[in-house]
Amino acid sequence: MTYRHILTLSCPDRIGIVAAVAGFLAGREGNILASAQYNDPDTARFFMRVRFEIGHGAEELRTAFAEEVGVPFAMEWEIVSSDFRPRMLVLVSKFGHCLNDLLYRHGADLLPAEITAVVSNHRDFERLTASYEIPFHHLPVNAQTKAAQEEALASLIAKERIDLVVLARYMQVLSPGFCASMPGRIINIHHSFLPSFKGAAPYTQAHLRGVKLIGATAHYVTADLDEGPIIEQDVTRVDHTMSPDELMAAGRDVECSVLARAVRYHLERRVLLNGARTVIFR
Repeated sequence: MTYRHILTLSCPDRIGIVAAVAGFLAGREGNILASAQYNDPDTARFFMRVRFEIGHGAEELRTAFAEEVGVPFAMEWEIVSSDFRPRMLVLVSKFGHCLNDLLYRHGADLLPAEITAVVSNHRDFERLTASYEIPFHHLPVNAQTKAAQEEALASLIAKERIDLVVLARYMQVLSPGFCASMPGRIINIHHSFLPSFKGAAPYTQAHLRGVKLIGATAHYVTADLDEGPIIEQDVTRVDHTMSPDELMAAGRDVECSVLARAVRYHLERRVLLNGARTVIFR
């Protein structure tokens, strides 16, 4: 029987890393299907993603790889089965375009994940979520109940064994403790006007300033608000004929595509953290 796996790794750069990985797989009659690598001259770290097929399960390989390659090269690494579908939870508030897009992609089997739950502080998208036969959890929140609401959210994540949380225009700030509990496993989407157009009505502000480009940014969530490592960005051109509502519509289209790509990159193990930045193996 043949298994397919994905190996990702990062470590201090030195001679022999690629040879050690290839030799480890060749010694077990593994066949490399795709490989990408990057040496960052700023940090002197090496990054690699390898997709391969082999006659061994992931658990068996992990023990041997750690001893023969991982420890000697001081690697941070993972070997995950290509068939593994992470369990994903989506958070949303009053804007449903990104949620709708993710649900469609999930239903069409375009995302290698299982959306196991949708959580919102409003009930607006309960019926939409139910149409995809996905559980919907209403967790309302205000200043007085924020800590309790977040505790309930954390309990749900633990109960459902969630691997990835996606903020699909969830308009609540997560506490530093919550962010720290899932490092590199919470993805957020926002309009790229930040920090130029902070606060309410950013598209109205953009319209008044006559912007020519609008866009969106997907990034990992950290305790530093909107400062986490960037995964994906994109822009679209706009002009003086467009109203604030038309700018918003264009912006929502970009937000959907950027978030979907970022989530897919993460699920396919194409994102490696490099300090405050990311390495993306497309």
